[in-house]
Amino acid sequence: MILVTGGAGFIGANFVLDWLAQDREGIVNLDKLTYAGNLENLATLKGNARHIFVQGDIGDANLVGKLLAQHRPRAIVNFAAESHVDRSILGPGEFIQTNIVGTFNLLEAVRAYWSALPADEKSSFRFLHVSTDEVYGSLAKDDAAFSETHRYEPNSPYSASKAASDHLVRAYHHTYGLPVLTTNCSNNYGPYHFPEKLIPLMIVNALAGKPLPVYGDGQQIRDWLYVKDHCSAIRRVLEKGRLGEVYNVGGWNEKANIEIVHTVCDLLDELRPLPTSNSPLATYRSLITYVQDRPGHDRRYAIDARKLERELGWKPAETFETGIRKTVQWYLNNQEWVSHVQSGDYRQWVEKNYAGRA
Repeated sequence: MILVTGGAGFIGANFVLDWLAQDREGIVNLDKLTYAGNLENLATLKGNARHIFVQGDIGDANLVGKLLAQHRPRAIVNFAAESHVDRSILGPGEFIQTNIVGTFNLLEAVRAYWSALPADEKSSFRFLHVSTDEVYGSLAKDDAAFSETHRYEPNSPYSASKAASDHLVRAYHHTYGLPVLTTNCSNNYGPYHFPEKLIPLMIVNALAGKPLPVYGDGQQIRDWLYVKDHCSAIRRVLEKGRLGEVYNVGGWNEKANIEIVHTVCDLLDELRPLPTSNSPLATYRSLITYVQDRPGHDRRYAIDARKLERELGWKPAETFETGIRKTVQWYLNNQEWVSHVQSGDYRQWVEKNYAGRA
């Protein structure tokens, strides 16, 4: 049995689904079910005895302690986090509470549990903390990609809160001996991605005939990784990673935001063309609208994932071209899921975030 936190969110749900499809070991899935946590992501697991879902907060040390005592997991994979830069700019308090205070409370509960384990279980126990490349700050065009020894320079409330959580995890290893592993990953995309992030937002807006808002000049560069490749990397680090180590996870796919938007538009032109009744030249690119950039927008992220390949033999299975086609097709095939996650809260947030940016 392993315990997964944040397992109803985008990356966490994909990890849970992949784990249960490939492994006989069960999962206790703890998720607070905020706006981004969605039980519909886990609908195919209904009735699966190896998946135990618990609604709750990683900051609730009593609840976490009870789950640990009851289920005695051999490992914990911590996905639970507030994770959207724009939301952290509009309301940083929740990011401090979840990503810093919540991680601290989780670590304290885990430390108490781990300390009381028998020697053999104690030595095999693992705590894997899932983090982001944004803790490293921003790169200039010709700078070398982020390695695991790159200095932390977070530039948003979100990345600062994740940097703090990384430091807490590191400190609990060096101070208390807690057997931890940390992964810092580049931008993910794929199924079940909440439509506030770039790729799902572009798909959803395009299909609805709405403007496709692109920040600034659209030349912000990110490294993109298909979410199922991220899941396979986490499994490999959990299985073989060296205790106390950090592993950067990336897709070797640096793309400017506007290039991503163009790719999504072109795939939709192929797979779900716009009606030609008004214009035979209608394309989704015509919906692109440049809007005011967000404050402090980092210019470039890039991940050097050679350590993960060298030590653990991991490489992504998908290219960007294969992964983005699968992603667009998934959204076309799952319009009901999209309509269900677009709640009033989501619509109000989008209106608030993009108001006045035109």
